[in-house]
Amino acid sequence: MNSDDLLITLAQQGDAAKASQMARYHKANRRYLGVGNPILNDLARDLRQDLSLDARIALARDLWATDVHEIRILAAKLFTQARIRPDEDVWSLIQSWVPDCDAWAIADHVCMAGQKRLVADPTRLDTVEGWTRSDHMWTRRAALVITLPWTKQNHPKPEELAHRDRILGWAASYVPDRNWFIQKAVAWWLRDLSKHDAPRVQAFLAEHGDAMKPFARKEAGKYLPRP
Repeated sequence: MNSDDLLITLAQQGDAAKASQMARYHKANRRYLGVGNPILNDLARDLRQDLSLDARIALARDLWATDVHEIRILAAKLFTQARIRPDEDVWSLIQSWVPDCDAWAIADHVCMAGQKRLVADPTRLDTVEGWTRSDHMWTRRAALVITLPWTKQNHPKPEELAHRDRILGWAASYVPDRNWFIQKAVAWWLRDLSKHDAPRVQAFLAEHGDAMKPFARKEAGKYLPRP
């Protein structure tokens, strides 16, 4: 099944009213089919099972090129799995998508696929650090969303703590940025971290909280213990 076949299949399952709602909500100028994530999840699972890695990479590249909302999400979902060997070409493809992101839903699915590749090879954080200096807001935001796995360890190893502190440094550099999506990403990272490492979040907020937008400060502290 090629990208044209998949587009036809999904278009047949779409809902025009839902597509219009999605277009208004996401505000990115592209085609929307009105197809929900459960359908995309099932299709991506079947394609992961049926296709070789090389075939998936080729298909994902073609799917992305359609610039259709659900089709781009499907492209990312082809790689949301922990074990891919070798994965250098997958990581390169994910990197190539990041500068094209212009709305949160597609960006988040790209980052979810990228999270697996970062955990598989944390040296790739060196590349992601470069994103923090990008002129493209969605690339800067991706640096935090793609590194969310380092918020989740309850008993992190020393190297994982080092990665955590490194990424918190990136978050601190974002605090002066008043863009809503950037502030939200900082808050998201801190909120998730607070469930596993409250002291680090408390220290971050003590130093930087007053400079954050009020909504982001509130969100970041949502799960912190109350005095």
